[in-house]
Amino acid sequence: MEGPFENRGNTEAANLKAFLMKDSTKSNRNLYDHLTQLLTKVMDEHTNNVVDVIEEISHDVKRDLFNGIRSSLRDLPQDTAAELLTEQQRTLFYQPDDIIQEDKMVETVLPNVNEIGFYLEQAEVGLGREEMQRIFLALKNLVDSEQLPRCRLWGKIFGIESNYIVAEAEYREGEEDQESIEENLVEEERKPESLEDEAEINPLPQSIYKSHHEVPKEAIGTGANKFAYYVCKEPGLPWIKLPSVSPAQITIARQIRKFFTGKLNSSVESYPPFPGNEANYLRAQIARISAGTHVSPNGFYQAGDEEGDEEDDIPHDSCEVNPNFEDIQASVMVESLSSWVHHVQHILQQGRCTWVNIAVKPADDSNEEIEGDEKEEYLDEVEPEIGPSLLTPLSQDAEMFNTPPWSCKLSTLLTSQHAIAVLRSNLWPGAFAYACGKKFENIYVGWGLKYVGEVYSPPVPPLPLKEYPSGSGITETLDPSPEEEQALKEDLEDQQAALEETEESEDED
Repeated sequence: MEGPFENRGNTEAANLKAFLMKDSTKSNRNLYDHLTQLLTKVMDEHTNNVVDVIEEISHDVKRDLFNGIRSSLRDLPQDTAAELLTEQQRTLFYQPDDIIQEDKMVETVLPNVNEIGFYLEQAEVGLGREEMQRIFLALKNLVDSEQLPRCRLWGKIFGIESNYIVAEAEYREGEEDQESIEENLVEEERKPESLEDEAEINPLPQSIYKSHHEVPKEAIGTGANKFAYYVCKEPGLPWIKLPSVSPAQITIARQIRKFFTGKLNSSVESYPPFPGNEANYLRAQIARISAGTHVSPNGFYQAGDEEGDEEDDIPHDSCEVNPNFEDIQASVMVESLSSWVHHVQHILQQGRCTWVNIAVKPADDSNEEIEGDEKEEYLDEVEPEIGPSLLTPLSQDAEMFNTPPWSCKLSTLLTSQHAIAVLRSNLWPGAFAYACGKKFENIYVGWGLKYVGEVYSPPVPPLPLKEYPSGSGITETLDPSPEEEQALKEDLEDQQAALEETEESEDED
């Protein structure tokens, strides 16, 4: 028999359950069913620290109710990197109708990339047919947009985040002077502006230190700056022109070893500090690779005739195609490195292809003028640096780290009569050259680093500067004691009194 209190409790429980089962006017759901599903999910999953994540579990329970309901709205698909690149490369295959007829009459400034790719495949190097074709179309757009007189594929340099496709081009007529003027303006803008008004009010101390004379940069169109170089990350992306290289950048690039990141504006953290960003470092490495690995069959080029150069001691800095060149058999070119020559100028230790005397007599700092004979005697003391001349055979290249600088082979031994001669650089891994009859080509596909042996040791920082020599004039003395101060004071008073007595006796006399 149930008592009145039990009937009252059952009634309240029924009323509370009815309240919990009351449907919401917004979602048409009730709290009783929601709590039932929530507790069931907790007991099934055995979630740790339930009290801390009960809100998230409740949200998941509500969200699961809508999984079975299909909506007519769909999220916009995100374009992948490959799709974005494909969309940008569509412009490479677009050819206006009015240009087709003009191309037949104009001499092409691009080499036959398909033919080069065919020979590179035989040499087991290259970038593949598809990528070579895309690069050829990208080079064509570069030539059309920049109006370049000549352009070729230099190679591809790998980076950590992205790669660099490098194009080598000749400067247009008059572009050398324009580039020089622009570089001078940029250097002037980098100099700090003089604050004349502030200097008059608060004059700053002026340093008397005078740095060493900087080696001047070679003129545009000569030496290491003979060609202009453009880079892009992928065919279809914009081409970016690299700045000209300076001797200081080449000198420091020889002392450091850094991988490229793929970002031209990124800084180059190294020791010794590199004077520039990654674009300057890339340009310096391109100059070094070109000077060391660009070769051609012996006799294909001949020394250029320069007016006014009557002395034989002056090395030639240019060469021209020899019209009387007779092709060399591939088997002969493989047997002897004398069949190959360097047709790009060697970069001296000074960082230039042509040596320049930057020595200045210390007396020049004063206002006194130097006599002509004395100046000539002083300049004669500096011996000019002379490197290998142009068109030097590869057989004269020196070994490094007990490694021959070059390796030669035939593309195939099965049909040697149709084989091509393949040359590979061991000092610059990734540099290749091939020759077939009167045709040859150079290409670089690598990380842009030189071989430095099995173990690389970075340069050691210099020793810390010595402390300033201590002496009586600069060493701080101990403070005197009160007794010493009192004794010194008495001595000064006695000296003053004696001086006054002497003056009075002199006045009486």
